[in-house]
Amino acid sequence: MPMPDHLTPERWLAQVFSSGEAARGGIVKRQIADVDRIAGRDAFLAEVERRGFQAVQNGRHYVVFCNAWPIRRLR
Repeated sequence: MPMPDHLTPERWLAQVFSSGEAARGGIVKRQIADVDRIAGRDAFLAEVERRGFQAVQNGRHYVVFCNAWPIRRLR
């Protein structure tokens, strides 16, 4: 799928991490294929780290915890 000309990797990353859910310290989820296609894994994870967030991979998704609170697996 081609990328629209106006959607740069930097703009996409800014949109993901400035969402209301991210601003509230919540969770954002993105498909790995979309991350790789639009921004690249390294740039995505660098932005997660720069913001002090945490990310996990589950199946075909990255789940980003937009806070620095501990993550505890329950099951």
